[in-house]
Amino acid sequence: MPSPSSFSADACSTVLAAIRTRAPLVHNITNYVVMNNTANALLALGASPAMVHAVEEVEEFVALSQSLVINIGTLSRPWVAAMEKATDAANARHIPWVLDPVGAGATTLRTETAADLARQRPACIRGNASEILVLAGATGEKTKGVDSTRDSADALAPARQLALATGAVVAVTGPIDYVTDGRQTVALANGHPLMARVTGLGCTATALVGAALAVEKDRLVAVASGLSFLALAGEIAAERSPGPGSLQLHLLDALHQLDAETIAQRLKIGS
Repeated sequence: MPSPSSFSADACSTVLAAIRTRAPLVHNITNYVVMNNTANALLALGASPAMVHAVEEVEEFVALSQSLVINIGTLSRPWVAAMEKATDAANARHIPWVLDPVGAGATTLRTETAADLARQRPACIRGNASEILVLAGATGEKTKGVDSTRDSADALAPARQLALATGAVVAVTGPIDYVTDGRQTVALANGHPLMARVTGLGCTATALVGAALAVEKDRLVAVASGLSFLALAGEIAAERSPGPGSLQLHLLDALHQLDAETIAQRLKIGS
Protein backbone atom coordinates (compact mmCIF):
# COMPACT_ATOMS: atom_id res chain seq x y z
CA MET A 1 0.00 0.00 0.00
CA PRO A 2 1.16 3.56 -0.64
CA SER A 3 2.36 6.05 1.92
CA PRO A 4 0.01 8.99 2.62
CA SER A 5 2.22 11.21 0.45
CA SER A 6 1.46 9.06 -2.61
CA PHE A 7 -1.80 10.98 -2.95
CA SER A 8 -0.92 14.27 -4.57
CA ALA A 9 -2.28 16.83 -6.98
CA ASP A 10 -0.53 14.97 -9.80
CA ALA A 11 -2.09 11.66 -8.77
CA CYS A 12 -5.53 13.29 -8.56
CA SER A 13 -5.10 14.82 -12.02
CA THR A 14 -4.03 11.46 -13.44
CA VAL A 15 -7.24 9.86 -12.14
CA LEU A 16 -9.32 12.68 -13.62
CA ALA A 17 -7.63 12.28 -17.01
CA ALA A 18 -8.26 8.51 -16.94
CA ILE A 19 -11.97 9.02 -16.23
CA ARG A 20 -12.29 11.42 -19.15
CA THR A 21 -10.35 9.15 -21.48
CA ARG A 22 -12.12 5.92 -20.57
CA ALA A 23 -15.61 7.17 -19.57
CA PRO A 24 -16.15 4.22 -17.22
CA LEU A 25 -19.65 2.83 -16.79
CA VAL A 26 -20.63 3.28 -13.13
CA HIS A 27 -23.57 1.14 -12.02
CA ASN A 28 -25.53 2.86 -9.24
CA ILE A 29 -28.10 1.30 -6.95
CA THR A 30 -28.90 4.51 -5.16
CA ASN A 31 -31.78 6.41 -3.62
CA TYR A 32 -34.68 8.23 -5.25
CA VAL A 33 -33.62 11.58 -3.81
CA VAL A 34 -30.26 11.75 -5.59
CA MET A 35 -30.56 9.73 -8.80
CA ASN A 36 -30.68 12.75 -11.08
CA ASN A 37 -28.03 14.67 -9.14
CA THR A 38 -25.49 11.87 -9.08
CA ALA A 39 -26.07 10.88 -12.70
CA ASN A 40 -25.47 14.46 -13.82
CA ALA A 41 -22.37 14.77 -11.64
CA LEU A 42 -20.89 11.61 -13.13
CA LEU A 43 -21.61 12.88 -16.63
CA ALA A 44 -20.12 16.29 -15.83
CA LEU A 45 -16.93 14.64 -14.59
CA GLY A 46 -16.66 12.43 -17.68
CA ALA A 47 -18.01 9.07 -16.50
CA SER A 48 -21.03 7.16 -17.77
CA PRO A 49 -23.78 6.61 -15.15
CA ALA A 50 -26.46 3.94 -14.99
CA MET A 51 -29.21 3.72 -12.37
CA VAL A 52 -30.21 0.04 -12.46
CA HIS A 53 -31.86 -1.55 -9.42
CA ALA A 54 -34.29 -4.29 -10.54
CA VAL A 55 -33.31 -7.54 -8.85
CA GLU A 56 -33.95 -9.39 -12.14
CA GLU A 57 -31.19 -7.55 -14.02
CA VAL A 58 -28.56 -6.22 -11.62
CA GLU A 59 -26.23 -9.21 -12.02
CA GLU A 60 -26.19 -8.80 -15.80
CA PHE A 61 -25.62 -5.09 -15.57
CA VAL A 62 -22.77 -5.38 -13.08
CA ALA A 63 -20.97 -7.52 -15.68
CA LEU A 64 -21.14 -4.61 -18.13
CA SER A 65 -19.84 -2.04 -15.64
CA GLN A 66 -16.44 -0.93 -14.42
CA SER A 67 -17.60 -0.15 -10.88
CA LEU A 68 -20.65 -0.40 -8.64
CA VAL A 69 -22.08 2.11 -6.14
CA ILE A 70 -24.42 0.88 -3.39
CA ASN A 71 -26.32 3.64 -1.56
CA ILE A 72 -28.94 2.64 1.03
CA GLY A 73 -30.71 6.00 1.25
CA THR A 74 -34.19 4.74 0.33
CA LEU A 75 -34.44 1.12 1.37
CA SER A 76 -36.94 -1.62 0.62
CA ARG A 77 -36.63 -5.39 0.82
CA PRO A 78 -36.49 -5.84 -2.99
CA TRP A 79 -33.73 -3.23 -3.18
CA VAL A 80 -31.78 -4.96 -0.42
CA ALA A 81 -32.02 -8.21 -2.41
CA ALA A 82 -30.81 -6.37 -5.52
CA MET A 83 -27.88 -4.89 -3.60
CA GLU A 84 -26.85 -8.32 -2.34
CA LYS A 85 -27.01 -9.83 -5.84
CA ALA A 86 -25.07 -6.92 -7.31
CA THR A 87 -22.28 -7.03 -4.74
CA ASP A 88 -21.93 -10.80 -5.15
CA ALA A 89 -21.64 -10.33 -8.92
CA ALA A 90 -19.11 -7.52 -8.52
CA ASN A 91 -16.93 -9.55 -6.17
CA ALA A 92 -17.06 -12.56 -8.48
CA ARG A 93 -15.78 -10.42 -11.35
CA HIS A 94 -13.29 -8.37 -9.28
CA ILE A 95 -15.24 -5.18 -10.00
CA PRO A 96 -14.70 -2.55 -7.29
CA TRP A 97 -17.76 -1.39 -5.40
CA VAL A 98 -18.52 1.37 -2.93
CA LEU A 99 -20.89 1.29 0.05
CA ASP A 100 -22.66 4.46 1.22
CA PRO A 101 -24.39 3.48 4.51
CA VAL A 102 -26.84 6.39 4.49
CA GLY A 103 -28.48 6.85 7.89
CA ALA A 104 -26.91 3.77 9.49
CA GLY A 105 -27.94 3.93 13.14
CA ALA A 106 -31.32 5.54 12.49
CA THR A 107 -33.38 2.32 12.18
CA THR A 108 -32.84 -1.40 12.63
CA LEU A 109 -33.32 -2.20 8.92
CA ARG A 110 -30.88 0.49 7.89
CA THR A 111 -28.25 -0.46 10.44
CA GLU A 112 -28.44 -4.19 9.76
CA THR A 113 -28.38 -3.72 5.99
CA ALA A 114 -25.33 -1.46 6.19
CA ALA A 115 -23.52 -3.87 8.50
CA ASP A 116 -24.31 -6.87 6.30
CA LEU A 117 -23.09 -5.10 3.17
CA ALA A 118 -19.93 -3.87 4.90
CA ARG A 119 -18.97 -7.52 5.42
CA GLN A 120 -19.21 -8.23 1.67
CA ARG A 121 -15.77 -6.88 0.70
CA PRO A 122 -16.47 -3.35 -0.55
CA ALA A 123 -13.48 -1.51 -2.00
CA CYS A 124 -14.61 1.61 -0.14
CA ILE A 125 -17.04 2.59 2.59
CA ARG A 126 -17.93 6.30 2.47
CA GLY A 127 -20.02 7.87 5.20
CA ASN A 128 -20.37 10.74 7.64
CA ALA A 129 -18.95 10.43 11.13
CA SER A 130 -22.10 9.03 12.75
CA GLU A 131 -22.54 6.38 10.05
CA ILE A 132 -18.93 5.24 10.29
CA LEU A 133 -19.10 5.12 14.09
CA VAL A 134 -22.19 2.90 13.87
CA LEU A 135 -20.53 0.53 11.40
CA ALA A 136 -17.42 0.42 13.55
CA GLY A 137 -19.55 -0.75 16.48
CA ALA A 138 -19.82 2.39 18.60
CA THR A 139 -22.34 1.65 21.37
CA GLY A 140 -25.36 3.95 21.48
CA GLU A 141 -24.32 6.02 18.43
CA LYS A 142 -27.33 7.54 16.68
CA THR A 143 -27.70 9.59 13.53
CA LYS A 144 -29.99 12.58 13.10
CA GLY A 145 -31.91 10.89 10.30
CA VAL A 146 -29.33 10.86 7.53
CA ASP A 147 -27.28 13.69 9.07
CA SER A 148 -24.23 13.30 11.28
CA THR A 149 -24.22 14.46 14.87
CA ARG A 150 -20.45 14.16 15.12
CA ASP A 151 -17.35 15.75 13.59
CA SER A 152 -15.38 13.70 11.08
CA ALA A 153 -12.33 13.69 13.38
CA ASP A 154 -14.39 11.89 16.05
CA ALA A 155 -14.66 8.88 13.75
CA LEU A 156 -11.04 8.70 12.57
CA ALA A 157 -9.81 6.00 14.96
CA PRO A 158 -12.96 3.87 14.47
CA ALA A 159 -12.60 4.35 10.69
CA ARG A 160 -9.11 2.87 10.85
CA GLN A 161 -10.44 -0.10 12.81
CA LEU A 162 -13.30 -0.55 10.32
CA ALA A 163 -10.85 -0.47 7.41
CA LEU A 164 -8.72 -3.19 8.98
CA ALA A 165 -11.78 -5.30 9.79
CA THR A 166 -13.38 -5.09 6.34
CA GLY A 167 -10.41 -4.59 4.01
CA ALA A 168 -12.10 -1.48 2.61
CA VAL A 169 -10.68 1.98 2.29
CA VAL A 170 -12.88 3.99 4.65
CA ALA A 171 -13.73 7.64 3.99
CA VAL A 172 -15.24 9.85 6.69
CA THR A 173 -16.56 13.04 5.19
CA GLY A 174 -17.21 16.35 6.90
CA PRO A 175 -15.49 19.74 7.14
CA ILE A 176 -12.28 17.70 6.85
CA ASP A 177 -12.48 14.45 4.88
CA TYR A 178 -10.39 11.53 6.12
CA VAL A 179 -9.43 8.57 3.93
CA THR A 180 -7.77 5.55 5.54
CA ASP A 181 -6.86 1.96 4.78
CA GLY A 182 -6.29 1.34 8.49
CA ARG A 183 -2.58 2.01 8.30
CA GLN A 184 -2.23 5.23 6.33
CA THR A 185 -4.50 8.25 6.40
CA VAL A 186 -5.00 11.24 4.11
CA ALA A 187 -6.84 14.36 5.26
CA LEU A 188 -8.54 16.56 2.66
CA ALA A 189 -9.47 20.14 3.49
CA ASN A 190 -11.34 21.45 0.44
CA GLY A 191 -15.05 22.19 0.21
CA HIS A 192 -17.39 24.90 1.51
CA PRO A 193 -20.05 25.08 4.29
CA LEU A 194 -22.74 25.97 1.71
CA MET A 195 -22.46 22.42 0.34
CA ALA A 196 -24.22 21.14 3.47
CA ARG A 197 -27.34 23.06 2.37
CA VAL A 198 -27.77 20.95 -0.78
CA THR A 199 -29.23 17.49 -0.36
CA GLY A 200 -27.31 14.50 -1.59
CA LEU A 201 -23.81 15.88 -2.01
CA GLY A 202 -22.44 13.13 0.20
CA CYS A 203 -24.12 10.64 -2.12
CA THR A 204 -22.59 12.50 -5.06
CA ALA A 205 -19.15 12.15 -3.48
CA THR A 206 -19.71 8.39 -3.24
CA ALA A 207 -20.66 8.20 -6.92
CA LEU A 208 -17.52 10.08 -7.94
CA VAL A 209 -15.45 7.73 -5.81
CA GLY A 210 -17.04 4.93 -7.84
CA ALA A 211 -15.83 6.57 -11.05
CA ALA A 212 -12.31 6.93 -9.66
CA LEU A 213 -12.16 3.31 -8.51
CA ALA A 214 -13.16 2.24 -12.02
CA VAL A 215 -9.92 3.61 -13.46
CA GLU A 216 -7.40 3.56 -10.57
CA LYS A 217 -6.14 0.38 -8.91
CA ASP A 218 -4.59 2.21 -5.94
CA ARG A 219 -7.73 2.43 -3.84
CA LEU A 220 -6.42 5.03 -1.39
CA VAL A 221 -5.57 7.33 -4.30
CA ALA A 222 -8.87 6.60 -6.05
CA VAL A 223 -11.02 7.37 -3.01
CA ALA A 224 -9.12 10.53 -2.14
CA SER A 225 -9.39 11.65 -5.77
CA GLY A 226 -13.14 11.09 -5.96
CA LEU A 227 -13.74 13.07 -2.79
CA SER A 228 -11.42 15.83 -3.98
CA PHE A 229 -13.25 16.24 -7.29
CA LEU A 230 -16.47 17.07 -5.47
CA ALA A 231 -14.88 19.18 -2.75
CA LEU A 232 -12.96 21.29 -5.25
CA ALA A 233 -15.99 21.73 -7.49
CA GLY A 234 -18.16 22.65 -4.50
CA GLU A 235 -15.61 25.17 -3.30
CA ILE A 236 -15.46 26.81 -6.72
CA ALA A 237 -19.24 26.72 -7.12
CA ALA A 238 -19.78 28.35 -3.72
CA GLU A 239 -17.59 31.27 -4.74
CA ARG A 240 -20.00 31.91 -7.64
CA SER A 241 -23.24 31.27 -5.72
CA PRO A 242 -25.29 33.45 -3.34
CA GLY A 243 -27.19 30.39 -2.09
CA PRO A 244 -27.75 26.63 -2.39
CA GLY A 245 -29.96 26.85 -5.46
CA SER A 246 -27.32 28.43 -7.65
CA LEU A 247 -24.61 26.25 -6.09
CA GLN A 248 -26.24 23.16 -7.63
CA LEU A 249 -26.08 24.79 -11.05
CA HIS A 250 -22.49 25.95 -10.70
CA LEU A 251 -21.37 22.63 -9.21
CA LEU A 252 -21.97 20.72 -12.44
CA ASP A 253 -20.15 23.41 -14.42
CA ALA A 254 -17.22 23.28 -11.99
CA LEU A 255 -16.98 19.48 -12.28
CA HIS A 256 -17.04 19.75 -16.06
CA GLN A 257 -14.36 22.46 -16.07
CA LEU A 258 -12.10 20.89 -13.42
CA ASP A 259 -8.56 20.48 -14.74
CA ALA A 260 -5.02 19.70 -13.64
CA GLU A 261 -4.11 23.35 -13.18
CA THR A 262 -7.02 23.95 -10.82
CA ILE A 263 -6.21 20.80 -8.86
CA ALA A 264 -2.56 21.83 -8.54
CA GLN A 265 -3.49 25.31 -7.33
CA ARG A 266 -6.29 24.47 -4.93
CA LEU A 267 -5.96 20.92 -3.54
CA LYS A 268 -5.37 20.92 0.23
CA ILE A 269 -3.87 17.69 1.58
CA GLY A 270 -3.07 16.95 5.21
CA SER A 271 -2.22 13.74 7.06
